[in-house]
Amino acid sequence: MSRAGRALRHVAALSSGPPVDRTLRITLNLHPDRDGILAKLGAGGVYLSQFATGTSNGGLTAYPGGDRWRWESRMFGGAYDDAPAPERPVYGALNLRRKAVGAAPRFGSAHLRLTAGCLDRATFCYPDSFLEPTDFGIAAHLRLADLAATWDGDPLDGYVEAHVHGPVRLDRDVEAIVLDPSHRSTEVAAAAARLPCAVEWHRGFRLSVDELRRHPEYRGPEFVALGVEIAVDGVLDPAVIGAAAATGRYDPQALKRVWHHVAHFGCPVDD
Repeated sequence: MSRAGRALRHVAALSSGPPVDRTLRITLNLHPDRDGILAKLGAGGVYLSQFATGTSNGGLTAYPGGDRWRWESRMFGGAYDDAPAPERPVYGALNLRRKAVGAAPRFGSAHLRLTAGCLDRATFCYPDSFLEPTDFGIAAHLRLADLAATWDGDPLDGYVEAHVHGPVRLDRDVEAIVLDPSHRSTEVAAAAARLPCAVEWHRGFRLSVDELRRHPEYRGPEFVALGVEIAVDGVLDPAVIGAAAATGRYDPQALKRVWHHVAHFGCPVDD
């Protein structure tokens, strides 16, 4: 049996409840203007895990013996302990709330929306795997969707994490890449147009510095100050933060906290 098959079988034994709603989709949120990610996707045609890319919009612990390695060993019954990096599962979230910006915008303003077929080779956990959850699911048994539906905390945190086992090919497994309108008429848009999947746009993240200043408690006043510094014409959006990142002048972890403010308080009103 393949590593993916062993992982799915292990999680299936821990799962219970009704099957997933087949109209729901797994989304893989990302920052499309970082690390040349769209060019890499276009060149390789496959979305890879942080074990292969060495990059992440969350923690960077994907190496043998690291936290991500240890969490995966626990979740998947050791199926990937000695796996080559490209064979590792990729991470996203199940879009239970059908959000136009994807299920987990804390990890990026854009997302890849996967096909229904990917549900059948996915495993799920709630909450996020870094919290070492005990609730797991597969498409056939997804009780944890009911647990997540009652979440009333930070909207950036209440997602059902998804792990897609086996290659995620853009020409076969991705319905669309969905972008923020701040990236219209940019190299991001041009790179997305070269991908072998549809390109769509959501309504856009946008946060004024006046609103930003009202929430110093959220991630800390130092990140409010940074947001005010990098804002353009008193506004933060994904392209503005990406441009700040491209200068190399700012700590990426600090910019991530600024993004959390935008993702939380500047989320499009239809979400």
